[in-house]
Amino acid sequence: MARIDVQQIEADARQLSFRVTVGEGDGETRHGVTVSRDDYERLGGGGGSPEEFVRRCFRFLLERESKESILSRFDVGVIGRYFPEFEREIARPAG
Repeated sequence: MARIDVQQIEADARQLSFRVTVGEGDGETRHGVTVSRDDYERLGGGGGSPEEFVRRCFRFLLERESKESILSRFDVGVIGRYFPEFEREIARPAG
């Protein structure tokens, strides 16, 4: 299983920014990720901290593609363009 390290690096009234490192085997990838406060409240607000929400987003992505295929910089709002089931699945309570 991949190691997903999430560090919040910035926050303002509209969005949160994170640095994410995904380690697996001998390699790792690094990603810059933003989440609008609206998306966090709508999709992840009841499911833990913003860092945990981003970690859940990466678990979702890693179930579908390799860490090397994940964009190096993106906003969580674009995941649904690539995976239509994203919003439905990520909004489910963790468990």
